[in-house]
Amino acid sequence: QVQLVESGGGLVQPGGSLRLSCTASGSILSINVMGWYRQAPGKEREFVAALTSRGSTNYADSVKGRFTISRDNARTTVYLQMDSLKPEDTAVYYCLMKSGYEYWGQGTQVTVSS
Repeated sequence: QVQLVESGGGLVQPGGSLRLSCTASGSILSINVMGWYRQAPGKEREFVAALTSRGSTNYADSVKGRFTISRDNARTTVYLQMDSLKPEDTAVYYCLMKSGYEYWGQGTQVTVSS
């Protein structure tokens, strides 16, 4: 059974950086999209960033220019580099890998606070 394991969350001051990682524990054939979503307290889960199998990227307007999505050469790990973090970035971040099925990570908490 495939599981996505996330790491890299934590507490950071405004203006700081964090790098999230998400690795598939098993083999996922033909991953079309790797992505990140987030959910803040009292809010719905929202799209953050996506990376297609062809290398195209897409970002939510709120994170453009500050966040960067990437993957490893083996295409088993997806990263989210988060720079210039703001308090409104505080949320639980979830990774997603899509083939003919959607696989979700368990979520990792990111807190931006002074």
